[in-house]
Amino acid sequence: MKRFLSPVLLLLSALPATAHPAIFHKLDAADAARIGFFHPFSGLDHLLVMVAVGLWAVQIGGRALWLLPCSFVGAMLAGGTAALSGFHAPVAESGILASIVLLGAALGMAWRPSLLIASVFVAAAGLCHGYAHGSEMTAGLIPAVFFAGMIAATSLLHAIGVGSGLLMVRPRFVITIRVAGLLILSFALCNYIFSVL
Repeated sequence: MKRFLSPVLLLLSALPATAHPAIFHKLDAADAARIGFFHPFSGLDHLLVMVAVGLWAVQIGGRALWLLPCSFVGAMLAGGTAALSGFHAPVAESGILASIVLLGAALGMAWRPSLLIASVFVAAAGLCHGYAHGSEMTAGLIPAVFFAGMIAATSLLHAIGVGSGLLMVRPRFVITIRVAGLLILSFALCNYIFSVL
């Protein structure tokens, strides 16, 4: 017993050394990429919007399949850059909620606007989400690597939306997409109610 007690006590004495906050750890490029990649998965609002953009692209069809995701990602990068440069946008959170409501409604009503209108709307949503991501970036990270990870995750979520939409059988697609729109709208309503309370 004495033989095992010394190493255990030595190990326990070292535990307080690991208790200091993460801010004191040096964050390298791998940390920035990892944190950036997982950041879009940290909130259900971000997840829903990014997958919904992919589903809406399938619903519209044609060039929307690549143009809507690219519009979102490009605007998200611009919004994140604005946040890092100190630009103050108090409407970003309201814009995120509005993007959830409007994407849910677009899916639920099977709305197929012109490609220009859809791209502008998706870009506005991406701007708000990018601003939120940029303003929530962990201190000490390399911004370019953080955003590279975030763009990779966002592109993956868009691809999941596009891929799942393309894999659905046509008669079921319309019903499934409309139900998805209703669920997204319900989430937005609940989110709004809980934020007011």
